[in-house]
Amino acid sequence: MQPIPTDLDQAAAAIVRLHGELALPASRPQTDRTGQPVFQAAQLACLQLGFVAADAHCVARAWAHQAERLGCFDPAQWPSDPRDFGLAPWPRAQAFAECPKDLGLYAVLPDAAWVGRLARAGVPTLQLRFKSEDALAVETEVQAAVEAVRGTGARLFINDHWQAALRAGAYGVHLGQEDLEVLSAAELATLLESGVRLGLSTHGYAEMLRADAFSPSYLALGAVFPTTLKRMATAPQGPGRLKRYAQLMARYPLVAIGGIDVERLPEVLASGVGSVAVVRALVQAEDPERTAADWMARMAGRQALPS
Repeated sequence: MQPIPTDLDQAAAAIVRLHGELALPASRPQTDRTGQPVFQAAQLACLQLGFVAADAHCVARAWAHQAERLGCFDPAQWPSDPRDFGLAPWPRAQAFAECPKDLGLYAVLPDAAWVGRLARAGVPTLQLRFKSEDALAVETEVQAAVEAVRGTGARLFINDHWQAALRAGAYGVHLGQEDLEVLSAAELATLLESGVRLGLSTHGYAEMLRADAFSPSYLALGAVFPTTLKRMATAPQGPGRLKRYAQLMARYPLVAIGGIDVERLPEVLASGVGSVAVVRALVQAEDPERTAADWMARMAGRQALPS
């Protein structure tokens, strides 16, 4: 550990050297000039590691709080204490209903027929991601998906269509960051009071902190690896960052998502997440039921995976 740094470039270089596994291709926007040496050094290092500006700001602020709390600057100790990120303590009065910490294999599926098929195959957590502008088609598909999992024990989350999910009695709802922007206070209160479980997508520190303010039931962390399924605003995060995110948000059930295949599964599980979401690995498989069974067996044997 070191005293508060006076040479910002040297301190930033030490952070980059010690945490190089977190690096992504870097852009170097201007850093904030706050007069706080630890903040400035950490922000400069995060930008050099390729973190987007909002995430670099979050980590730098946490590092400054960590240095103040510990009374010293330690370039090797990447901040992971929720207090340093300003996260509220638990329990919380206004929190969404809890779901299991380990959600297991999480299949993201295009329609109710797929939901029923994978529910009968024993996949523990499912998401209906049904894309349509037709309100009646959405209502029908959501209701059919809820009926399809009845009696199977599978947990079904509905992507985006939260009003239809509440009317159908779905286990949970999954929303993206863009959905939070249009959710009114009254709509949020309706969701909270319904008792439905809420999952939120995140893509880095700033979005994790924003999601935490809603006290959801679980967090999805991604995209871990490159994916062609949807256009991402942020670069793939990689397993190194995933591990840091899992440390900070360990209070939540965590779902890793984005480009995960069976070869990458061990390092994803080693990060500490309790669930892995897949799309193509199942819906494009020659034998989806057999593929799901293989993935679930591998996840159940995580004790044999590297730590």
